[in-house]
Amino acid sequence: MSQSQSNAYIIEIHDRAAGIITRDERGFRFFSSERLFDSLEGRQFRSAREAERAARAVFSERSRRAISPFLTN
Repeated sequence: MSQSQSNAYIIEIHDRAAGIITRDERGFRFFSSERLFDSLEGRQFRSAREAERAARAVFSERSRRAISPFLTN
């Protein structure tokens, strides 16, 4: 029995669908499914894990920016 790998994966960050990555000959391409992650749209990643880390970084940065105005007052 041969194992086949999927050519597309959904990346979820804290129960939010960040986007879909699809496998091609150079790695994985990101397609945003939520405006927050649009900065990753079309980016190429070497692995699915790398794409997930990038989406988590975007989410974390956005969370820090949302909280920081409350910390400076």
